[in-house]
Amino acid sequence: MTVIESGPLAAAKDAASKLVDLTIDDDSQSEIKPGMISETKNLYQSKPDENGKTTWVDTYPDDLEDPAENAETARYALLIRNSKCYDGRKKLQIASIVIQSPLLKRVLGTVLEGYPGITTTLDRLTFSAPFQPFIHRWKNLVEALQVDYDSTTKAHVKLLHRILEAELRDELKARDDYILNGVIAHSTIWMILEPGTIVFATKDGQPCAAKFNHGAYQDTKCGRYFNLQCQDVDWDGGRFGLGNTRFIIWDFEGTAKITKLAAFPLDYHPNLNEVKNQLIARGKVFESLSGYSYKNYQGIAIGDGPWGPVKYNVDSRIILDTYAWNRFNPNKQVHLADLTKVTRTAAVVEDSGDYNEYEEDEDEDDDEDDCETSCYSEEDSIEYENHFEGKRNAPAPLTDDQLLLCGAFLKGYSLRNKTWLTFSIGSVKDIKWSEGAFDSLVLPEDHKDLILALTESQVAHKKTFDDMIQGKGKGMIMLLSGPPGVGKTLTAESIAESMKAPLYMMSAGDLGLNSSGVESSLSNVLEMATKWNAILLLDEADVFLEQRSANDLERNKLVSIFLRMLEYYEGILFLTTNRVDNIDAAFQSRIHISMQYNELSTSSRRHVWNNFLTASSKGKKHGFSDEDLAKLADYKMNGREIKNVLKTAQLLANKKGSGLGYEHVKSILAIEKRHINNEKA
Repeated sequence: MTVIESGPLAAAKDAASKLVDLTIDDDSQSEIKPGMISETKNLYQSKPDENGKTTWVDTYPDDLEDPAENAETARYALLIRNSKCYDGRKKLQIASIVIQSPLLKRVLGTVLEGYPGITTTLDRLTFSAPFQPFIHRWKNLVEALQVDYDSTTKAHVKLLHRILEAELRDELKARDDYILNGVIAHSTIWMILEPGTIVFATKDGQPCAAKFNHGAYQDTKCGRYFNLQCQDVDWDGGRFGLGNTRFIIWDFEGTAKITKLAAFPLDYHPNLNEVKNQLIARGKVFESLSGYSYKNYQGIAIGDGPWGPVKYNVDSRIILDTYAWNRFNPNKQVHLADLTKVTRTAAVVEDSGDYNEYEEDEDEDDDEDDCETSCYSEEDSIEYENHFEGKRNAPAPLTDDQLLLCGAFLKGYSLRNKTWLTFSIGSVKDIKWSEGAFDSLVLPEDHKDLILALTESQVAHKKTFDDMIQGKGKGMIMLLSGPPGVGKTLTAESIAESMKAPLYMMSAGDLGLNSSGVESSLSNVLEMATKWNAILLLDEADVFLEQRSANDLERNKLVSIFLRMLEYYEGILFLTTNRVDNIDAAFQSRIHISMQYNELSTSSRRHVWNNFLTASSKGKKHGFSDEDLAKLADYKMNGREIKNVLKTAQLLANKKGSGLGYEHVKSILAIEKRHINNEKA
């Protein structure tokens, strides 16, 4: 009968046969030293010399002993490894225990169920001092003694309990004493922190809860600390997941109250129910703000500086959008583990009793998969569009346990600071819209109606028109020209308020003057504005709009870049300039509406005075008569100058301790030597 072999064994035999059949060519034979023996030669490490150095010798060591573990020791349920003890209380201490009884392993599978890093089905199940799994699960081991096992199993459980009870008696007593008094020593912090425990801490001034995974004592030049590696619930722009966070407890003398530690088990909190409710309530806000949110912010935000995190005092409207954060900050993308994923750790402890560093057992393939799903490229525009418009699959609602672990911060963009920051949820507020901004705009009604209709229609139907070249010419560009202070900037601001859309204001200074830098910055701004349906305002755009010349090649580059990028912009752009006569001819074909603003007439100035006075009195009727307004309107001033005069007059009135009146405004006008306009409108 012929036996046909297949699979790994056949492949191995085939490879071996090929090795046997190999012939050595003449060149290889010439490299072999004469008399080479086809056997092995053993070398042994020598004893250290006076400098602690060793070498390799061929002399077999004469001080070796036979290994202790052999067929005889394999018959015992437990192997106890002892080492010398130097604490003055006993001669020996247990360094480690090897569990050899399969019956006992099955019991420990229940006692230590879910404990990270413990696999009780291993052939060699070893526990090292200070035996933290048994410290944390001592109650479970004691309860196992009461279970009705067979006689052999019960005997093995009692044997392990007796050995550990004798070895850990002092530690267990100290732990119970600490807990009874509500204190802990720094060297024993690990005793109250079982993996999986929910810890309470403060992060960047905000209370938070996180799941404790593992801890380690670290020694630095600044002192010793206990490092808690934890996980909280975070948002990566598309799903909720587990993010890594850590807390540090610095060394302290004697004992400290558990609730005064930088991080401690949440169950020890004196106001447990109240704190849980507060954290869950904040978690619900965190959940509601996931995705895209346009909000107001007043508080401290965190950014990245050259030497680490930097705090910013922010008072601005912001856009919370972690998806966009990942898109525009590829080196700082948010990577999260699955909410249901259990992070496995290796529970190995030094003989000194301190935690070693635990290592996360993450497969490299998993990391690569996470990177592939989290990195964003130019081809992700459709996915990004769906994200903004709410077409992505909505994540499942978080449970109360998950809401409890939600972080206190979200990623976003500050429109005033023009930078990506991390914002505290507690400082995020709803926007108070200026409902009357558009009505107060000093423009003919037909002009106002036209601008508003075009901008609203552009947002609603920006995809209905396309150029012969796909993606070209989808935007709406409006040029507002005229002297300073006549309402050009206010037009864009009031349109944004009326539409309740973000307003992104930029100037040439924000983009820079280097052509490569301008292209990169402008590309990002145009893309962000498009995806957020923002109103984009390029104020004082003269440097980009001005006619090109043969003598300034660098500025010509800027104009060319600007012209090319405008062709593919899909949003709404307002350009303002004081020098419309100097605009490059190439811009004329790219501008959909060009609107000229004239100097304010007398009636317009009266309207502006009235608007500012009403705003300063917070909507109440101001104390200026019609005659006062008529006199003020005769002064030839633009809107910005009127605002500055009123602000100065208000300061003067405050100094005198009275309400703002006509006499205060008149005093400021006299000091500035303003003259009555002789041309009546």
